[in-house]
Amino acid sequence: MELLDWSYMRHYNIKARFEPFFHSDVIFRQIKDYYFIYTVRWSDLDPVVNRGHLEEMEILMNRELGTEHSYFKRLAFSDSGRSEYHGRSS
Repeated sequence: MELLDWSYMRHYNIKARFEPFFHSDVIFRQIKDYYFIYTVRWSDLDPVVNRGHLEEMEILMNRELGTEHSYFKRLAFSDSGRSEYHGRSS
């Protein structure tokens, strides 16, 4: 997957597009020091977006914005490389 482009929107949201979802807008919102996907304006012209795609999009966007460390700080990783959310960190 590749981050194609992104731009700021009103209310501090970010709109991004990813390959292979060329026609779908992905809207991010900031929480604390990182960004998460708020909604996907999915297009029928694109493949179905699954949870794995959403996680990869979040990683790519946070890497682009320099907030990747904060994003991973909120996640605990298992041996399989999958992440699980464990709530707020102190």
